[in-house]
Amino acid sequence: MSTFKTALRLNVFACQGIIFLLLLLSAFISEAQDSTQVQKDTTAKKSYYVEAGSYGTKRDPTPPEYTRQFNKTGIKGVEKISWLDVGLDNRTRFEYRQDDIRRPFLATDYPILFRTRAYVGIKDVLDPFRFAFEMSDAFRVHSKFPRDNRDFNRVEPISIYAELHFKKALGKDPYGNNRPAFIRFGRQNFEFLDRRLIGSNQWRNTTNTFTGFRAALGQDKNDWQIDLLALKPLVRLMTELDTADHQTQFGAAIFHWRKWSKIITIEPYLLYLRQKPNSQDTIRDRRIYNIGTRVYGWVTKEINYDVSYNQQLGTDNHKKQRAYAITAEIGYKFQYGWKPRFSLFYGYASGDRYPNDDVNNRFERFYGFARPWSADDYVVMENIIAPKARVEFEPGKKLKFDFSYSFYWLASRTDRFNNLFNVPTNPDAPNRDKTGQSGVYLGHGPDGRVRFEVLKFIKTAIGYSHYYNGTFVKNRQVVAYNNSTLGSNFFYIETMVNFFDIFKKW
Repeated sequence: MSTFKTALRLNVFACQGIIFLLLLLSAFISEAQDSTQVQKDTTAKKSYYVEAGSYGTKRDPTPPEYTRQFNKTGIKGVEKISWLDVGLDNRTRFEYRQDDIRRPFLATDYPILFRTRAYVGIKDVLDPFRFAFEMSDAFRVHSKFPRDNRDFNRVEPISIYAELHFKKALGKDPYGNNRPAFIRFGRQNFEFLDRRLIGSNQWRNTTNTFTGFRAALGQDKNDWQIDLLALKPLVRLMTELDTADHQTQFGAAIFHWRKWSKIITIEPYLLYLRQKPNSQDTIRDRRIYNIGTRVYGWVTKEINYDVSYNQQLGTDNHKKQRAYAITAEIGYKFQYGWKPRFSLFYGYASGDRYPNDDVNNRFERFYGFARPWSADDYVVMENIIAPKARVEFEPGKKLKFDFSYSFYWLASRTDRFNNLFNVPTNPDAPNRDKTGQSGVYLGHGPDGRVRFEVLKFIKTAIGYSHYYNGTFVKNRQVVAYNNSTLGSNFFYIETMVNFFDIFKKW
């Protein structure tokens, strides 16, 4: 614990150092700021932002969704404290997994996962200076498998940053919304685009976290916005304070065009990943460039679409990187009763075609959220073909259902099926057949989920999925186990408690 406290102090001192540098910067900018910048903008009544409506793509905002503005918690005597954001939540999930194909041996497992998060953020009152601190504690009990950093990350700061925030740096948009600009430095977690390439990974017990700079021109309400990232990912350590991976650099430039958002939102972006050799991989040398565009919107009140294309260039361990990915979803939402929505999804991420040539075709998935690909968490965004049909409906404001049926194939028969036998990460897992003789069909299956609100501060989700093993999975299971199974079952019950919602009127 003393080591943890020392490291935490170092993080705080680092933030204090950057605050001093930001102070110098603010001296040159402050004269251009409106003297009324701490006042709330009451003139704007509209927003250019339109939610895509596609399944699983809604980003967790910053500050995160579980936080509350202090004066809106329902606590008496704090009605004037609007400059403080607070949050405290807990998620407990019981899982039943039978013959989980991600594991190194077949078994029936009953893990229970716990995650607690706390958040404190200061805004407005000290503008242009803002601060945020978020802590997470994640662990698992009652499992037959060894601990791994997907489930374990004990008492860890996942956000601790300082920010310079100028509310009216770029004037106002045509709707009268302020165009802010900000730059923040420190430890951060966030989500962008459709979450498939940059996500906090809300389903997993632990969080994708980075340290470095994030800047933005504009906000979601504006007709245009630019996000800039220059970061190093943190290595998740199960019982010690996470450390920055100094041999990895991750950057992004993301542009949002919302001028015609009633019909279309356009998001072109560039992602960059640089990985140098480290103690675990002394020959690693990767430089990946991802050029992508996402477009989404509503053709009518009923019909929506969400399409993205990604092209990757660069080098991967002295091989040329030549990979690409496509995702497309179209949905129809009926405008009555239970608001039923039917959607069709198609996803493709390339795999490596020829193991012994000088080109790598395996798509790099960066730091994305994998679960929308499969409810059981088997599939990630690499070497995959995945069509899916889904139905969603809401019998009430506090009750939601969704059901889908999915099919999966390898994009390249000579590349790997990432998660097969590979959780926790096993570089020697027999999840690839370089000869291509194991086939391409991975499997298919249904999944369903119901979400409901027990009380204003307690939400519950219950889900089930069945996975029918395809030819490739069965053939590789014979190699690994000398045996194969017809499929696997996954059932879970998840309860989320937001402690600051306890004070609200029922």
